[in-house]
Amino acid sequence: MTEPVPPGWERLDAVALSVARLIAGTLTTPLRELGVRTARALLASAPSDRPLTPLDRVEEVAVPTRSGPLRARLYHPPAPPAAEPRPALLYLHGGGFVLGTLDGVDEVCRALAARSGWAVLSLEYRLAPEHPYPAALEDALDALAWLRGPAQEAGIDPDRIAVGGDSAGGNLAAALCLRLRDGGLPLPAAQILVYPAVDDRFAAPSWTQFADAPLLTTADARWLWEQYVDPGRVDQYAAPMKAASLRGLPPALVLTAEVDPLRDDAEAYAERLRRDGVPTTAVRHSGVFHGFFTEVGTFTQTDAAIDDVVRHLRGVATGT
Repeated sequence: MTEPVPPGWERLDAVALSVARLIAGTLTTPLRELGVRTARALLASAPSDRPLTPLDRVEEVAVPTRSGPLRARLYHPPAPPAAEPRPALLYLHGGGFVLGTLDGVDEVCRALAARSGWAVLSLEYRLAPEHPYPAALEDALDALAWLRGPAQEAGIDPDRIAVGGDSAGGNLAAALCLRLRDGGLPLPAAQILVYPAVDDRFAAPSWTQFADAPLLTTADARWLWEQYVDPGRVDQYAAPMKAASLRGLPPALVLTAEVDPLRDDAEAYAERLRRDGVPTTAVRHSGVFHGFFTEVGTFTQTDAAIDDVVRHLRGVATGT
């Protein structure tokens, strides 16, 4: 007899379903009931002694920000024959603005650097509820400024810097682009938005259809959002879908997972970008759930999604 699965789980492929059941067996209490401290301890990723993608240079760096130095990790791709400045991707991890670590995105940052030829700066931005909105966004803005200035000493090309992230990190990347545009400041070369959290209404069909999705349920997503921002302070930089216009933003790649409460919001944001004249590529990866992008070595869709990002970055670098 086939074991029953929650609604929406029937769309998962065999590997994703197996992983989802493993998560459900381990994470038996919802995040919102665990609380911040316990959830962080339970979901923190341990650093790997044997990364799947070895790199010659991975630096631990301290990025100066308005709140003080923040820990970050700079991934250098294999050196070209002739030393020249490298394009760079500022990567912002997911975790609902409350969770997430540098170690949790270490493998995907290594893979992105190795395959694209871009340096990758992974930032340990401040987390809510200790540091609510707009703390994380300010950290991202300051990290981008560092990449455009002092990081040139590390071989970074200040004119070829992209921003990206997954989930909450996708929100921060999108918001960062809006802030720079509205301030008349130089824009990133591209924005990479992996199942980004862009809307505070929780009203799209996927919020109901995949309310009990693996790893991130609708109820837990609401709880995480409430830790990040006061409902009375939700502007377009907290929820980018609120922006009156998306015109003039950098070219975008939007990746989504089929079984994910955030899916419809992210895809609607991609469609708005297109309508407002922003060159946008949107790719939905079937058979997987929220969080798949950083699970290098687990899902074939992860490998395909990393290739999506690499193609987009290479196109930006070459102007094609």
